[in-house]
Amino acid sequence: MSVNIDSGQSHDDEHDDVMYPQVLPFILVHAGCVAAIWSGISWQAVTICAVLYWLRMFAVTAGYHRYFSHRAYATSRVFQFILAFLAQSSAQKSVLWWAAKHRHHHLHSDTAHDVHSPRHKGFVYSHLGWIFYRQHDATDLVKVSDLAAYPELMWLHRLELLPAFVLAGLCFLIAGWSGLVVGFLWSTVLVYHATFCINSLAHVHGRRRYVTGDDSRNNWLLAFFTMGEGWHNNHHAYQASARQGFYWYEIDFTYYILVALSWLGIVRDLKMPPSQVLRNEHRLGSRVVKQAAEQLAARFNPEHIALAIRTSIHETELSVRDAIALLQQRADLRLSSMPTRDQLLAEAQRMFAKTISLDDIVDRAYERLSETVGFLLATPALATNARPGTNGG
Repeated sequence: MSVNIDSGQSHDDEHDDVMYPQVLPFILVHAGCVAAIWSGISWQAVTICAVLYWLRMFAVTAGYHRYFSHRAYATSRVFQFILAFLAQSSAQKSVLWWAAKHRHHHLHSDTAHDVHSPRHKGFVYSHLGWIFYRQHDATDLVKVSDLAAYPELMWLHRLELLPAFVLAGLCFLIAGWSGLVVGFLWSTVLVYHATFCINSLAHVHGRRRYVTGDDSRNNWLLAFFTMGEGWHNNHHAYQASARQGFYWYEIDFTYYILVALSWLGIVRDLKMPPSQVLRNEHRLGSRVVKQAAEQLAARFNPEHIALAIRTSIHETELSVRDAIALLQQRADLRLSSMPTRDQLLAEAQRMFAKTISLDDIVDRAYERLSETVGFLLATPALATNARPGTNGG
């Protein structure tokens, strides 16, 4: 699925796009947790809740994410089905839908085309709102053609809620209404929001070790409750790794379990980050450089710069054509309103983590800013209507 998010879309259009029938079950699952007042809270049910939280969190992290979305390790067809069944017992739709959306997220992370970016749509939308929008309901099977080739996964795709209903029924048989409410519903809601926090909080709060062109961050508290997923900046730096806690002190329970399973021969070929990535000495890809450069250029207001240059033209012998030529030649000295490359470099050093590709980012940002200012200068109507911004460089 190719998602086109129109930043000018009206609130009424967005309101109409919400799939209200799908919102209702989600609300009922949360409201059902209150039924513990009547069902009671037994120790057996609490134990089931704890076991199901960690079991299904592992299925989300090792299944939905590291295996189905990124193929970070290999396993048998039988265990692949078991992972898929356990993952879908968390009621987060099918592994095909989940993987397709996640692969799309990595292609467009924190851009206007990201399905759940806090930067563009706000925290609540990125946390859970996006899943109720009609534009995100379909599954782009092209993005997951490697998974769609398995008939059993397509069967689970068509019956995506079957594993959750089976698990709910088992909870009821084992511990009655308390098992259903406390054991199943409570753990389901907890897994929901722990998972959702990676889309929202892990792009807002935490530290960034790597330049990834997006807002991904490492958050140790999220890493604990999500069995290692909180090392999100690490993950965005090298997505194919089965290990997301790159250092010994970065706790990653999912990886530890995968290692144990590899000893038993259940999984194999666990991918690891290259040594250059671990030392932060890898050269960034062109897409990351482009996204980082856009972030850097956005710190300077091109309309303000163009307006200042046009104003100064009346006080000097410099023509608009000469100013555009100087921008193309990157002649900083004669355009005092245009930030110099050194100023962009200083801003980049404040914005980004250490990377050997910093000069590439700065050069790309300077080129982009120069092109935008030159375009504004060459378009009188735009330059006339421009208004000073908050940061002119």
